[in-house]
Amino acid sequence: MTNATTIAEIKKTMEGKMDQSIAAFKSNLTKIRTGRANPALLDTIHVDYYGAILPLSQVANVALIDARTISVQPWEKNMSAKIEKAIRESDLGLNPASMGDLIRVPMPPMSEERRKEMTRLVRHEGETAKIAIRNLRRDANEHVKKLVKDKHASEDEQKRSEAEIQKLTDRHIADIDQLVHGKEQEILAV
Repeated sequence: MTNATTIAEIKKTMEGKMDQSIAAFKSNLTKIRTGRANPALLDTIHVDYYGAILPLSQVANVALIDARTISVQPWEKNMSAKIEKAIRESDLGLNPASMGDLIRVPMPPMSEERRKEMTRLVRHEGETAKIAIRNLRRDANEHVKKLVKDKHASEDEQKRSEAEIQKLTDRHIADIDQLVHGKEQEILAV
């Protein structure tokens, strides 16, 4: 294995992990409630299905009725009460209403205080994601330093790769900042 591919592999691995961190952050953002209805909001809810605890999406069809209402259509009529109970008992603060075989989940309007709390939560999630990115940068730089120490790469290659690693880090951190800003705008929009 030549030194260029080793440094390239380190960078490629780091970039892949950074992309995964961004994807995880995006996934976390979808679970943070805004004033709008979003079917992904119910992804964290699990229902007791004949003794097995399953995600809501595996026992019902979840869709949007309008900008402020989610509909949950159980695939089996006898699951309605269990689904309604699971949604009500979740920490999302939602109050589902059953209408025959359809469960309507209206999004209550958020108070100003709740909006500020949500934006703080978004910023905190963003900081956590940035820390993960910076840790990946540190790990990649340490791997490169080890290559130099073991004489598998030159110090010039180390300097070059550290600059490239920093560029990747900056790009991913900018992506996180952009996602945080977008989510804050979404939360603050009345």
